[in-house]
Amino acid sequence: MGYARPNPVLRRLGLSDTDRVVLIHTDDIGMCQASVSAFQELWEAGAVSCGAAMVPCGWFNAAADYCKANPAVDMGVHATLTSEWQAYRWGPLTAEAISGGLVDEGHRFHTTSEAVAEKADPAAVKAELEAQFSRAEAAGIDVTHMDTHMGSVMHGPLYEVFADIALAHGVPPFALRLTAQQWAKGGYGAETSETLARRITQLEEDGVPTLDRILSVTLADEEDRIGRTKRALSSIQPGQVSYFILHPSHDTPELRGLCPDWRSRVMDLEMFLSGEMADHLKAENIQVIGYRSLKALMP
Repeated sequence: MGYARPNPVLRRLGLSDTDRVVLIHTDDIGMCQASVSAFQELWEAGAVSCGAAMVPCGWFNAAADYCKANPAVDMGVHATLTSEWQAYRWGPLTAEAISGGLVDEGHRFHTTSEAVAEKADPAAVKAELEAQFSRAEAAGIDVTHMDTHMGSVMHGPLYEVFADIALAHGVPPFALRLTAQQWAKGGYGAETSETLARRITQLEEDGVPTLDRILSVTLADEEDRIGRTKRALSSIQPGQVSYFILHPSHDTPELRGLCPDWRSRVMDLEMFLSGEMADHLKAENIQVIGYRSLKALMP
């Protein structure tokens, strides 16, 4: 899946066109306390290569404090426009979000990305994401990239806003090297598929680092999670830079009360912390990089 030619990022990193490369990326940092402590433990063990923080969430400050105390941490902004849980909701940083269709009747973010695509004013999205990025920087994070919570910016007009903000701050935006046909096959509408393909092609032509595949094991899959993860990583092809996302958390009462899929999140922590995934990557001759090395390639 993706472009036939090798990712040009490989040679720019001093690698070959036949190397297999992956970013081991931790999502949802700061959503709850358990996500922050899990990332800290994985980072210090060298078990993950990057992560992204949810700035509007309750434990963001703890994540930011850790990054400030440890400047080498590879942390991005997890652009947050949705709030998916029932008992625990978060909302925007900006007043524009309220008038611009980013919130529900309780002034919290919508629960689905589809609702964001349908209702959000791109101008309000721009104000909100700029505020999230600026708060992350002000809190002491040396932001390395910008990606998306629940894919909520992967809608034509919103992706343009998202990419522009990342570029304005000198960091790579989440971008997959897919054709319009491949985006459409993934369930995106014709207009969004064309926009994504066009804009990401332009990003690559401008020298912005892009990715080939996003890989994960859905949080609904508790059975054989280790095996599924190994198979996902083994699927990385020569010439590709892939993006494997996990959602690790410590097993806490807060996590159990928050997430019906808490077992999968705890398993993500345990299987990467054990070293089993690092051994698998080594056996497969897959090289691990972080987003900081991609930020260094920004034009």
